[in-house]
Amino acid sequence: MEMTERKNKILAAIVERYIQTGEPVGSKALVDTLGFSVSSATVRNEMADLIEMGYLEQPHTSAGRIPSTKGYRYYVENLMTAYDMSPAEKNIINHKLKEAAGEPQSVLETAGNILADLTNCAAISTTPADSEAVVKRIELVPIGTHTAMVVMLTSFGILKTKVCRTDSEITIDIAEAFYNITKQYFVGKPTAEITIAKIQTLALSLGEKALVMTPLLVALAELSKMTEKTEMLLKGQTNLFGHKEFESNALELMEFLRRSEPLNTIFDSSDKNVGAAPSVVIGNENIFKELQNSTMIFSRYSIGGNAKGSIGIIGPTRIDYARLIPSIKYLTDVVGIILSDNMED
Repeated sequence: MEMTERKNKILAAIVERYIQTGEPVGSKALVDTLGFSVSSATVRNEMADLIEMGYLEQPHTSAGRIPSTKGYRYYVENLMTAYDMSPAEKNIINHKLKEAAGEPQSVLETAGNILADLTNCAAISTTPADSEAVVKRIELVPIGTHTAMVVMLTSFGILKTKVCRTDSEITIDIAEAFYNITKQYFVGKPTAEITIAKIQTLALSLGEKALVMTPLLVALAELSKMTEKTEMLLKGQTNLFGHKEFESNALELMEFLRRSEPLNTIFDSSDKNVGAAPSVVIGNENIFKELQNSTMIFSRYSIGGNAKGSIGIIGPTRIDYARLIPSIKYLTDVVGIILSDNMED
């Protein structure tokens, strides 16, 4: 049995009507919307074939049909007409993201809020993390006699801070010496080179300054380690309670989202090529049981031409794929442009 043009049109009509209404679709409802002359009996026969082929499911004996995971997949890859975003919709995204331009986490949090509002789903993003990032600036900000904040800014715009306490008094001379040491040894170098082993070697050459400098430099090494770790940002997770598909497992899903490791596994397995189409994982295609009545759509953003993180959503399988896939791709591309511009500033 193969997919004919008529089966394609019937499957597309069922998927789109079910996405719109959330109700199983019957043959009578389809006849009026197909756009070509066909009897209810013929539609029922075609629907029976689509069930046998695995593209449709019948929740109850007397009910209409709903798409299966296989049906949604076939629709996304073969039948869907992607939504063309209007200039006004693009301008709204551009304006909101440019207002947040600055530190990557701020840009990504804004992107997450936009996506959560746009999709009524949970929005997820990952911060850029890469051992190839270069130290752009290091500062020491005294906040007490024996306490200071070590600040590090990387070439990706990532800003990390750590409060550090020393036994010695932090004077203007100490702050100036710290500035000169870090400028000489670390600024302009990859963050991956700032290791505890290198700090220990450097401390041996500092003479009497080693006692006060060592804890400050150790804090710097810890900041460097932090920049290599991806952080998961989650927005709009309470939107999931509004979908009837999650009535039975909303709390289980929320607990799953709270743990970042499983989602990182999914993101890490996605296509990392710059400009690649968004990844769409539907229903039981998900490797985690908590997501098997969900759809994930996520796209990679790039900084300086290299894919560095992901932005996407988790929602029910009954979502408007035709509209959301291009919208997520556009938003992700804009985020990449803004973060790339920040890197060059």
